[in-house]
Amino acid sequence: MTNPYSQIGGADVLHKLAARFYDIMDAEEPALAALHELDATGKVASGSRERFALFLIGWLGGPQDYVAAHGHPRLRMRHARVPVTLEMRDAWLRCMDRALLDCAVPEELLGFLRQRFAEVADFLRNTDAASDAGAAT
Repeated sequence: MTNPYSQIGGADVLHKLAARFYDIMDAEEPALAALHELDATGKVASGSRERFALFLIGWLGGPQDYVAAHGHPRLRMRHARVPVTLEMRDAWLRCMDRALLDCAVPEELLGFLRQRFAEVADFLRNTDAASDAGAAT
C-alpha cells in the first residue's frame, strides 16, 4: 500500500505544491501573506517555503527531514503567535485548494488532502473572528 507521499509523486511535487501555495498567497491573500516572514520584494520568504515543503513531505509519509532540522512540528504552539481567525483559516484553505488543483494532484488523493488540510486548519484556529469583530466596535 502506498502512502500519500508516494501517491502525490514525492518530494519534488511537494516542493512545487508549497511554492505554488505561497505564490497564490502572495498574489491573492496579502493579509495572510503578511503574517509570514517576507523577503525584500514583499513575498513570503524562501525559508518559510522550504520549511513548509519539508513539513508536507514528512506529514504525508516521506522522509522526516523537517523533524530532523526543526524538531517536532508542534503546530498549535508555532501558530499561537498569530491570530488564526475564521477568515485566515478560509484564506489558507483557498490558497491550498488552488495549489492542489494547479499542481494536478491525483483525483483519488484530492479529497483526502482537502479533508486533512481542513481539519488541521480548523485545529489551528485560535480566535473567533466574529467575536473579535464585535469586540472592536
